[in-house]
Amino acid sequence: MGFHWPPFCSISHLHLHVLAPASQLGFLSRLFYRINSYWFITEIKSLLSLHGGQFSGEQEIRVNSPFWILNIPSEEMARGLMKRTVCAKSIFELWGHGRSAGELYASLKNYPVDKMLPYLQSDSTYKIHIHTFNKTLTQAQKIKKIDALEFLPFKGKVNLKKPEHIFWILEDYGMDPNNVPEEPFHLYFGRWIADGQRELIESYSVKKRHFIGNTSMDACLSFIMANHGGVKPNDVVYDPFVGTGGLLISSAHFGAYVCGTDIDYNTIHGLGKATRKNQKWRGPDENIRANLRQYGLEKYYLDALVSDSSRPIWRKGMLFDAIITDPPYGIREATRRTGSQKETDKTAERSTENHIFVSSSYHLSDIFFDLLKFAAEHLVMGGRLVYWLPIYRPEYTEEIIPRHPCLKLISNCEQMLSSHTSRRLITMEKVKEFKDQDQNSYLLDGQYMPYRGHNSFREKYFSGVTKRIAKEEKDNQK
Repeated sequence: MGFHWPPFCSISHLHLHVLAPASQLGFLSRLFYRINSYWFITEIKSLLSLHGGQFSGEQEIRVNSPFWILNIPSEEMARGLMKRTVCAKSIFELWGHGRSAGELYASLKNYPVDKMLPYLQSDSTYKIHIHTFNKTLTQAQKIKKIDALEFLPFKGKVNLKKPEHIFWILEDYGMDPNNVPEEPFHLYFGRWIADGQRELIESYSVKKRHFIGNTSMDACLSFIMANHGGVKPNDVVYDPFVGTGGLLISSAHFGAYVCGTDIDYNTIHGLGKATRKNQKWRGPDENIRANLRQYGLEKYYLDALVSDSSRPIWRKGMLFDAIITDPPYGIREATRRTGSQKETDKTAERSTENHIFVSSSYHLSDIFFDLLKFAAEHLVMGGRLVYWLPIYRPEYTEEIIPRHPCLKLISNCEQMLSSHTSRRLITMEKVKEFKDQDQNSYLLDGQYMPYRGHNSFREKYFSGVTKRIAKEEKDNQK
């Protein structure tokens, strides 16, 4: 059983998942996330692949329930998953489940005794927890439910402080807090296996980070992206819009060597105005390397360069195991690239602040298709591209997701920004070697055109903000 909580859902509720193979191990998972979300599913798929497992089409995903049934080949693999996931809180071996207490007890009686006995020996200690989803029980009710399990062959002693084995009773009372049934819809019983890595969200919090910017990525999202990207020890991970390096930190935590580029000279060198409140200028040691050093990860830091992503600096044959990035959308950070004096529509910016004499606007559609082309050429086979794609929701269809013949779409997860805008976490995997004829092939098959309508995403984003402010002011005047 595991607990999962993508940090941007508008609905905050406890979401339970059950993972239970018929002939192998059974696991139970407890999570926070929106129904129909694929954040947890994508992370588990990626981590299973890293540990030599495979996500089976036989997995049972209950759309209107917080529980999920999943087959995992071994307890070792389950523990491996929990050493990486930030979506799941803990995982349990499932011994029995049912739609009523009677069905649960019958299921437990049918569970093989030889699988129970190693954890029920007379020289062992144990305790039993009860968790109810969407309902609170009194202590007397909990004790009554625990006593009802007396038919299980427990021979050890109860130890509430430091037991060797911990068992859980889980009861699902549905998703509607305004309509809680008297009896649970489903009950589960299982043995605790391991906890996830939720504590990383606090220990790597941006609030405590040495060097941050306007768009520094939330720690939880950074680790989710690293897991979606299948980052593993000794990988080389690249971020072409590196900013303050938040995405490098999560990859380095998992043992990957990291590097990045950014067009902003000040950000790369830690110069200019500070982002933090009550701090006017950045300090002498505010930079990406200092961030890695803060977490004891400096040895994984390769370098960060000032570079324009529209004009890649890498030689042919330079390959990365993963490209994980958050391109600018034109909201907090401008979308720009280096220009030319010969291009009359470019504006001269002879500024010591950005160290780019001539720059021009960089349309969102160009940003993402340059990114896909770069990934197709510079990822290893099987390497992954993970990036955020801003979306104007009234115009969204899956067909506008940028594509490339060398890249396969793995997942597409939505994070709401407002009622009319969102961004989607796109994960793609390289499945075909890049050839010269693939240089602009995506322009020929219509993949380039659909997303062009989002070049005005900034205007659409702020038009919605303006309308909302006007509506609030009107409501306040009533």
